[in-house]
Amino acid sequence: MSHQTVIVLDFGGQYNQLIARRVRECGVYCEVKPYTTPLAELRAMEPIGIIFTGGPGSVYEDGSPTVDRSIFTWGVPILGICYGCQLMAHLLGGRVTAAQRDSAREYGKTETHFDTRCRLFRGLPETGTTWMSHGDYMEQVPEGFALAARSAACPNVAVADEARGFYGVQFHPEVNHTRHGTDMIRNFLYEACHAAGDWTMEDYKRTAVAALRDKIGGGRVLLALSGGVDSSVAAALLAEAVGEQLTCVFVDHGLMRKNEGDEVEAAFSKWALNFVRVNAGARFLTKLAGVTEPERKRKIIGEEFVRVFEEEAKKVGAVDYLAQGTIYPDVIESGAGDAAVIKSHHNVGGLPDCVEFKEIVEPLRLLFKDEVRQLGRELGLPEYLVMRQPFPGPGLAIRIIGEVTKEKLDMLREADAIFREELAKAGEDKHLSQFFAALTNIRSVGVMGDGRTYDYAVALRAVTTDDFMTADWARIPYDLLDRVSTRVVNEVRGINRVLLDITSKPPATIEWE
Repeated sequence: MSHQTVIVLDFGGQYNQLIARRVRECGVYCEVKPYTTPLAELRAMEPIGIIFTGGPGSVYEDGSPTVDRSIFTWGVPILGICYGCQLMAHLLGGRVTAAQRDSAREYGKTETHFDTRCRLFRGLPETGTTWMSHGDYMEQVPEGFALAARSAACPNVAVADEARGFYGVQFHPEVNHTRHGTDMIRNFLYEACHAAGDWTMEDYKRTAVAALRDKIGGGRVLLALSGGVDSSVAAALLAEAVGEQLTCVFVDHGLMRKNEGDEVEAAFSKWALNFVRVNAGARFLTKLAGVTEPERKRKIIGEEFVRVFEEEAKKVGAVDYLAQGTIYPDVIESGAGDAAVIKSHHNVGGLPDCVEFKEIVEPLRLLFKDEVRQLGRELGLPEYLVMRQPFPGPGLAIRIIGEVTKEKLDMLREADAIFREELAKAGEDKHLSQFFAALTNIRSVGVMGDGRTYDYAVALRAVTTDDFMTADWARIPYDLLDRVSTRVVNEVRGINRVLLDITSKPPATIEWE
């Protein structure tokens, strides 16, 4: 697959993936590479532009991350962000020092004034808010650079040498807190790098299918299909490419939400592939009998999944390629070289020796999660699979506090389905990042009709989040909660009380176990 490429050179910044996502949102393909990547390898990628990320270091300290100065002789436009801006200044003859005054250090939202004659800020308002996070200061900018933005505390918030295509900003345009930040990145890509904007999911689908056909030829492919977004899209892409040469093994451990197993199977009925569904619910319940400790549940389910997959893989016979739903954040986080190989084998650990394959196929390894969802739509996957929320591998087993039984699973599935249905009917599901019901191990007295009940309490959980590292509990309208509660206690036998979890993360986690 050949696209114009921008390199995001990572100097340890916390927003490296976010920068890459912003570039791709602008229709330009990019890859994140560590700053230690050999220059010959970077140059061979023939980039149309390079972005230096931020980082925690100080450019003037010994051992701080750096890059060979010859990168500035390639004739390729470069954008330096925060540390990347200071590194550019440092390497090109400027002077960077620690800010001598507290007022010169800038953190958080900052009113900034832009020179809109600069390509980077062309067409944008002259004043806006940027997100700062720097304690160092460009005391002297390199020769040939002009000041392009300023704040009350800093006269050189942005600098530019437009003749050479070099730009530096001490703020973070990639974060949402910077107004018009994505527009600044777009200006760099299209005004400075002259990008064609050839990165689309329709094009990716076409070229990826062709590349898979060329690579796999007449070989056979095996994929462990969990029903999650990544594995489902990987299955659909491979099915489009090689059809019946693909075998998808879907291990239904009986711990999925209401009708999910059937929905996964139905979603893949349109493709002529070998779909193997293993209904192993009874087997998993037997293994979980009497187990109440959350970590033991997870380990039992994980190990049993591997055992079932082993047995089914043996039935498939000789396999040439093993497919995984690895996506680009996995690739970035696992590093390069040996680390990537170790992670790849770890992802398929536990496969039997008799399943021999030439190599691992990772058709989504260039994509971020939102791009995976876009590709799923291009491939015709139903929206309920494309937008499936994060769902734990152990499934409902860790949304049931205490021992997992068939009776509890049935109760939880019904209560969870009611919650999801009512949220969707009200249109509230579009504003929530994740929502579900959890069955507590609390039983309490209730009254229904003229009779006394002593049944379980179910807890409703809904959160909003950008990254799932932190999350806020969602403010669901009371009338909607009232409908959910009324339906649950009336329609689900065994539940007589509905609770609402209003704890954010931290201190809580999103899941209950």
